[in-house]
Amino acid sequence: MSFVRGQSCIFRAMKNSAILALVLCALLAGSNGVMIKQMTSLTPGAIAWFRALVPLVILLPIVLRSTRDFWGASWKKMLLASGVNAGRMYLFLIAFTFTSIGNAIVIFYLWPIFVNLIGSFFLKEKVSRKQVFLLLLAFSGLVLTYADKSFSFGDRDFIGMLAAFFSALGYAITVVIFKSESENYERNHIIVFQNLLGVLVFLPFLTVVPKAEITHIGLALFYGLIIGVVAFKLFFYGLNKLTASLSASLMYLEVASALCFGLFLLQEKLTFFTLCGGAMIVVSSFFISQLKSESIELE
Repeated sequence: MSFVRGQSCIFRAMKNSAILALVLCALLAGSNGVMIKQMTSLTPGAIAWFRALVPLVILLPIVLRSTRDFWGASWKKMLLASGVNAGRMYLFLIAFTFTSIGNAIVIFYLWPIFVNLIGSFFLKEKVSRKQVFLLLLAFSGLVLTYADKSFSFGDRDFIGMLAAFFSALGYAITVVIFKSESENYERNHIIVFQNLLGVLVFLPFLTVVPKAEITHIGLALFYGLIIGVVAFKLFFYGLNKLTASLSASLMYLEVASALCFGLFLLQEKLTFFTLCGGAMIVVSSFFISQLKSESIELE
């Protein structure tokens, strides 16, 4: 009996530590916008280079020591995902540079919707009425979020929110590709591929680095470590020990933490339309991710 109780205590401790890991991961991810907006002497391309470099430098030696073949059978597919990830990373940084944290994060969280659409159109997955309703709710939220803003192709808010939209689409594509190869590549291996092409693609942007403030360069390196390595490690640790639906639920704290960081640290204003439209997007994305997670667990 005592042995069973001991096992139960260990299980609860592991579950609590996994929940704590995902909560911390969401809080760290929510600090994205604040850190990006502090590095004013660096361009989005230069920040992206540091963001890709740090995980690669830390994890590449570990992956190379592995007995597995580095490239693997699906290397072309993985490089495609790496290229898409480089593009979406650049757009992600553009989004937070040009518009508010609130606008950027709520638009970016369209990515679960895009994952659902990709599965429906390209993987021929069935779409239920509930999913159709949630997709329409997300689209309505997107329209409402921009309802109180002027429309102009030169407007910074428009550019930032458009970048967040396409960054979400790019992220969804990489999620689908990397998930499909999760059995063939280890997690560190996937993170290395995720950043591999980014280090090369963003090299031309380093011309601004000699003129940049040293504190901003230090923050860029810290950003690459915290977001590119620590946050991913915490996420995978939590995902290993919790159900997919609970993990997805906890990660939605990123939206709340990002909004709080913007509100209290940068004094950004949240408009009524941003709050309502953002709530519609987040709610629809949340339930879409729950539906996906439930199907994964049943399989």
